[in-house]
Amino acid sequence: MLIVARACIGKVLVRRTAEGETAGRIVEAEAYRGPRDRAAHSSKGLTRRTAAMFGPPGHAYVYRLYGVCWALNLVCAAEGEPHAVLIRAIEPLRGLELMARRRHLPPASRQLTNGPGKLTAAFAITGADYGVDLCGDDLFLEEPAAHLPPARQRQRVRIGRSARINVAYAGPWALKPWRFYERGNPYVSVRPRD
Repeated sequence: MLIVARACIGKVLVRRTAEGETAGRIVEAEAYRGPRDRAAHSSKGLTRRTAAMFGPPGHAYVYRLYGVCWALNLVCAAEGEPHAVLIRAIEPLRGLELMARRRHLPPASRQLTNGPGKLTAAFAITGADYGVDLCGDDLFLEEPAAHLPPARQRQRVRIGRSARINVAYAGPWALKPWRFYERGNPYVSVRPRD
């Protein structure tokens, strides 16, 4: 799951709805290794809420974050091994006007997608996407090259690493450096101290 979390940085998340298509580069992701990881929802075992995490890889684990917004995770281990990667922030690429309408913000606002609940609102990802196959036509990842200007395609992504965000309740597990982010990207949710 650490390999998957790091590899997500720079990939493009694409969402297609009846309203149109939105897409953005993933610039921040966190790994969760259940069931031992006290910060992972799967640490409490298989429940109705965590069933998708215990299912096959390549599916979405979507849950309510603080009871007010949705969060998107990619299930990334063999069936029965509840490991997932939380997508924390993206840099918008396509469908900015649609994202802005959904978020009631200007299209150029950094606040559009710089957090897990913000990006799901901008992409219209909800509980209805729980368990969806991420290799389908409506919600999926793709390589970034086709969506970036030639100069950006050649630019090497500088990846940073830190402890995860808002998991102090997990004791020593909160200190695991399992958060990956693109250094210097303005859409990263919490500015790193590096």
